[in-house]
Amino acid sequence: MHRILFPLLLALVATPGIAQDTSVPVSIDDLRTRIAAVAKTHPRLIADAAQFDALRTSRGDSSSTRDVLANAVIRHADLLADVPPITREQQGRRLLSQSRRCVERMLNLSMAYQLTGEMKYVERGKQEMLAIAEFSDWNPSHYLDVAEMTLGMAIGYDWMFDALDDASRQTIRQAIKDKGVSLPFTTKHNKWVRATNNWGQVCHCGMTAGALAILEDEPELAAQTVHNAIQNVPRSMKAFAPHGSYPEGPGYWAYGTSFNVMLLAMLDGVLGSDFDLSQMAGFDETGQYMALITGPSGETFNYADGGSGRKPQAALYWFARRYQRPDWLLGEDARVRAEIASFDPREAGSGGNRLLPLALLWIGDEKRLDETEIRMPLHWQSESSTPVAVHRSSWTDPRSTFVGLKAGSPSAPHGQMDTGSFVLDADGVRWALDLGAEGYHGIESRGMNLWSAAQDSDRWKIFRQCNAGHNTLVIDGKLQVAKGHAEITDFSSEPDFPHSVADLSSVYRGQAEKVRRGVALLPSGEVVIQDELDGLATGSRVRWGMITPAQIESRSGQTLQLTQRDQRLKLTIVEPRGASWTVVNTEQPRHEWDSPNPGTQMVAYEVEAPASGELRLVVVATPGSCGAPVGERFTVGSLEDW
Repeated sequence: MHRILFPLLLALVATPGIAQDTSVPVSIDDLRTRIAAVAKTHPRLIADAAQFDALRTSRGDSSSTRDVLANAVIRHADLLADVPPITREQQGRRLLSQSRRCVERMLNLSMAYQLTGEMKYVERGKQEMLAIAEFSDWNPSHYLDVAEMTLGMAIGYDWMFDALDDASRQTIRQAIKDKGVSLPFTTKHNKWVRATNNWGQVCHCGMTAGALAILEDEPELAAQTVHNAIQNVPRSMKAFAPHGSYPEGPGYWAYGTSFNVMLLAMLDGVLGSDFDLSQMAGFDETGQYMALITGPSGETFNYADGGSGRKPQAALYWFARRYQRPDWLLGEDARVRAEIASFDPREAGSGGNRLLPLALLWIGDEKRLDETEIRMPLHWQSESSTPVAVHRSSWTDPRSTFVGLKAGSPSAPHGQMDTGSFVLDADGVRWALDLGAEGYHGIESRGMNLWSAAQDSDRWKIFRQCNAGHNTLVIDGKLQVAKGHAEITDFSSEPDFPHSVADLSSVYRGQAEKVRRGVALLPSGEVVIQDELDGLATGSRVRWGMITPAQIESRSGQTLQLTQRDQRLKLTIVEPRGASWTVVNTEQPRHEWDSPNPGTQMVAYEVEAPASGELRLVVVATPGSCGAPVGERFTVGSLEDW
């Protein structure tokens, strides 16, 4: 019976021109042998009995992050006693919010059981899993829903296995198989298998978790599922090359990479190998990505679809331990403690930071940050398919300056028309911000096509998605070219003038012949944003804009004084002379489908192209703490001379 599935698997992983370029050399027979050799004991997913014993033994220091988190997990599990099991309630085309509740609940309940041995957590977990097992399906038309539900069920089944009764095991196991793991081989729901984005990481992780949890009962299905994952997840992992960046931005890094880490941890722990997946280009550097892309304000450079807020990530503890880089955990313990301190008991079981309990398995020796050498660069560029660059004046000074510049394409995964956009931190606050993503369900429920990158797509009718809603240029009120692609053509980490220059010409094709933007971090802590445009039609209007949460303290011609949280930032238009600042309302929605953006406004100026068709726009941002500002005295040179 099981062998019938194998030809279907081959159809998934051996399609000419699709799988061979990314396949990992491991045979199905090797996997069958490994699976047959796995001890028929539980737990085995991500941690085994010995690792849980070590975790229990390591407790005792109430001041440690590990114990603070362990106590929070137990408290969370206790709160779930009064929360009813989830129901099969979709929002639009998604069941995902319920699947995420499943993951959160099962990780907290299962971890609490492993920490304490108390049966009340098993009884509550069994109640949850039996309810989910009765669902008609886990919504395979949106396969992320199946993947996360399968993961939650697999964790609960595996970590609570020894305390579950036989009838419950059978029911849960059958649901994991029929409503999760078998679907890619027996139904049409397998398009995600070859995904090159976060879907590949999340879905292969969920299916592998389910397969390894029930491998003693379904060894052939387990072998085929693992083989499927090993052969195909490299398509998604290519995104990390060459230096660990992520084209879908930090929000989706937290999603895709966390599931990628769980996948590798399960393969390594159960089968004794991750089959060299962790050796893929850039994966050994991506543990620093979140720190690099986070400014001293604590907010991320949230290009693509995602907010700027940053939650603690369990996966970072795995990376820090795996690659012996404690500096990658910069600020992470504080984020864990802040998350726990701000937890609202009414939110228990709602899906929150559902993977955080896993940090208990990966927290290493807790070492003071001031004893850890920070080896991450101050200046960094991704050199990836979505090029980004960041510059910062210090890793340790909370008042340091940070600026990020994005190139790439609007048509990239989760792309926006933010090519050329920048964010800016100084004196501990975010001055230039990205509004983030528009809510998916609100757009989809109107029948709008959010996921097409075509030039006439509904996606670009949304303020937060188009270039008018970003800190970049708008020429004659037109959209950027969706299929255009910008590269970072010049980058320097030299301390006297660190800078990046992006050639944006492709995304303004038909509006100008050449468009370039440079950002530089001066020794004074000031930031220069310089644009050079050639081949503009005479009379074209070019708008420079920056969205900010700050208030305008004063405005006088070419100078603008912003204030925020008792801090100040001065913006000076150095070129062209005679230009003056205006304010654009970004709080009020442009259309009925746009969300409001409370507490924000855009500071902007607009200039007209002369007969030569050439323009140079230069702005200097001067933090209030700057002791020797350059401001209006900045010497302007061509970007060619940077």
